Amino acid sequence: MLVLSRQRDESIMIGDNIVVTIVDIRGDKVRLGINAPSEIPVHRQEVYEAIQRENIRAASLEPEETRDIGGLTSK
Repeated sequence: MLVLSRQRDESIMIGDNIVVTIVDIRGDKVRLGINAPSEIPVHRQEVYEAIQRENIRAASLEPEETRDIGGLTSK
């Protein structure tokens, strides 16, 4: 893991098109601003992990378990 020290209003670059800026520092919390192309998803880790769990669960559903998704019923 790369560990960098930055102060408020300083940034780091990830590749050529992602900029992470330190927006604010209050006590033990740091606010980050992330500027990335719209095709690159940016999530907090806990949200990303929840999405992954849901994707795995959805991929393991049997066809009959998907009949009522979205309130639609198959005939």
